[in-house]
Amino acid sequence: MGISTVAVHSEADASGYFVREADEAICIGPPASAQSYLQIERIVNAVKMTGAQAVHPGFGFLSENNDFAAALEAENVVFIGPGSYAIEVMGDKIKSKETALAAGVNCIPGDNRVIKDGDECVEVSNQVGYPVMVKASAGGGGKGMRIAYNDRECRDAFRLATNEAVSSFGDDRLFVEKFIEEPRHIEIQVLADKFNNYLYLNERECSIQRRNQKVYEEAPSVVVTDKLREIMGKQACDLASHVDYITAGTCEFLVDKNLDFYFLEMNTRLQVEHPVTEYITGIDLVEQMINVAAGKELPFKQQDIGINGWAIEARVYAEDPFKGFLPQIGILNNYREPFKNDKRIRTDTGIQEGAEISVHYDPMISKLIVHGKDEMKH
Repeated sequence: MGISTVAVHSEADASGYFVREADEAICIGPPASAQSYLQIERIVNAVKMTGAQAVHPGFGFLSENNDFAAALEAENVVFIGPGSYAIEVMGDKIKSKETALAAGVNCIPGDNRVIKDGDECVEVSNQVGYPVMVKASAGGGGKGMRIAYNDRECRDAFRLATNEAVSSFGDDRLFVEKFIEEPRHIEIQVLADKFNNYLYLNERECSIQRRNQKVYEEAPSVVVTDKLREIMGKQACDLASHVDYITAGTCEFLVDKNLDFYFLEMNTRLQVEHPVTEYITGIDLVEQMINVAAGKELPFKQQDIGINGWAIEARVYAEDPFKGFLPQIGILNNYREPFKNDKRIRTDTGIQEGAEISVHYDPMISKLIVHGKDEMKH
């Protein structure tokens, strides 16, 4: 696109692949993310120092932080993402559910009130009906979530979810909703511009998870019919419109065995698994995010969005199989990407051979994405 880039990095990432690929680089602090990548003021200062006109937050750290978006807006710097209001509303699970209901989106039965203690958690859970999911309002990434099948488990779930919510998000608010058994995790990719164009770019299935975190993703889903795709897509666009959403975003749903679906949450950022959507639609989501942020209108309409073949993404992690696949740190001694010249195979990574897998960051090494005519021909 001919755009010069600036990478901000911690001391630990000074020799990182993304740093070497950028035109300029600014160090913003020590390895710990709380002292670097989560420091809004330091990033804003880096923007001022380099004269950057826009910031793309990626899909981690401050990508869904409304204070960060607002800080950039205050400096007349473009945040390549939605407005701070949309981030604030959709980033809070209680507010987002209330907003989804107001927009006419199917929601999981439950109670949106903030639970104050274990006794109230049991009371509400009995009203909703077991099994229930006790969830952190500010949660994400599988943290602050516990399933309960009875009163005793409910009290334990409240205690454990509260502790995890405080340590992970600094927010102890919890709520209770019905736990959907044997669900499929289906998400709808939304893309919107500043001209009231709201499009859905089909679905991704993310049902294969471990510890409530996605491991494999595919597009399209084997269970979603054309009619279901249209209904889910329109509800996702209705929700986006309700909060004046712009750029790329994802509405996550649970789909049960009867193909009834329920809104789970909206991610107001680019998803890790976005490449599978790019493969089956031929649309570069990051390119469109940049163009939308620059004030351009989307160059296609809903009827132009098709499905070309099938795509699957697998996340490659540094883990110890002898310790329950827990994250493993150390030096990446050997790293080879498969079939680099095959357009049907794509590897997204931010590291290279000899890099350190640090205790400070996510242990994901890369993403392997493949594309074929159908699900069996990858």
